[in-house]
Amino acid sequence: MLQFALSGLVATLVIGAIVVGVSREVGTNEAIRDAKQVTRLAGEGIVAPSLTRPMLQGDPGAIRELDHIVQTRVKRDGIVRVKIWGPDGRIVYSDQPQLVGERFELDGEQREALESGGVEAEVSDLSRSENEFERTRSKLLEVYLPIEGPGGPLLFEVYQRFASVSASGQRLWLKFAPALLGGLLLLQLVNLPLARSMARRLRRGQEEREALLHRALDASQAERRTIAADLHDGIVQDLVAVSFSLAAEAQRANGSSGGGPGTALREGAAKTRDSVRALRTLLVDIYPPNLHQAGLASALEDLAATYAVRGLTMDVDIDPATNTSDADERLLFRCAQEALRNAAKHARAGHAELTLHPEGDRTVMQIRDDGRGFDPAVVGDRPGQGHFGLRMMADLVHDAGGRLDLSSSAGVGTTVRVELPA
Repeated sequence: MLQFALSGLVATLVIGAIVVGVSREVGTNEAIRDAKQVTRLAGEGIVAPSLTRPMLQGDPGAIRELDHIVQTRVKRDGIVRVKIWGPDGRIVYSDQPQLVGERFELDGEQREALESGGVEAEVSDLSRSENEFERTRSKLLEVYLPIEGPGGPLLFEVYQRFASVSASGQRLWLKFAPALLGGLLLLQLVNLPLARSMARRLRRGQEEREALLHRALDASQAERRTIAADLHDGIVQDLVAVSFSLAAEAQRANGSSGGGPGTALREGAAKTRDSVRALRTLLVDIYPPNLHQAGLASALEDLAATYAVRGLTMDVDIDPATNTSDADERLLFRCAQEALRNAAKHARAGHAELTLHPEGDRTVMQIRDDGRGFDPAVVGDRPGQGHFGLRMMADLVHDAGGRLDLSSSAGVGTTVRVELPA
């Protein structure tokens, strides 16, 4: 739930930042468009009608009259400089008197504006010589357009503080940004209850799955106990009695001498005892009677002895400092049992090593065999090939807060590593 909320908040902030950036850009462009419109209105509606031939010829009185009009009616809304250029690059009027009569080369944009009749706007290059008196200013927006004078076209140019343009654009996007950002936050708030419901369903599904796995394990354990008890109390006791009876009959028939029916009886008794040992080994494999009484180490050693009888030699190394709960002992034993069963039955291993020791805050058990190995991908792709038990063990280990790692390749054996919280 927290992950979803944080990721949603980050997404909202990222989208909001993008929206704010785009909105500010749009607002600034709109403000520049407005500045062009204001400049057109000032140039064509105020300045152009006030132009006279004496002013263009440098008459001081005519220039003062135009300067009064510019100062009172044009220089507002952040406009800090006004210039009127002739086609030859001479400044015929400026609110900065020192510039009147000066000549400068018109750049390409200015000439294009004179010829095309359009309104152009750009950030002013204050390093140019005609901008000497504007260098003390901060960033300026330069807007110019052609106007009709008494003797032909002139270029009307104003310099506006860029900060005022930005402020105008900011006011524009601030009008709709709160609604947009509020909508994003509202969407996030609406999604939170949906995420909470989804998280509850996922948690409920996980709990049901975990309960089913434990129920399956408990049912398997109960069934194993029942089978082990039936074998121990039934056929094992019967075979033990048969073995004793055969040995006694062989002793009575031939005494201690060989040959005759006594030999057959003794061989029958020996085979019966071998069957009893095999059944008792099977009992340990099915259900370890000393897991709860003598502990995990003793149960693992008995399990190793069981597989040694079947031809799988074992090296067992158990650190006596290992301390685990009863539930973890049962889980570790089942994992070892499943790994050794696969090593003997499927991998056809001749030797295996089992180690159990603590590593920091973890209890680690590792089973390595020298079998033929396999491709670990078959664990997921072919659950019917003897690996379903390991998949179920991995799920149970994960539910217990640990992890089960399986590494193998053809011809080099298999290693099963189980880690549980200590």
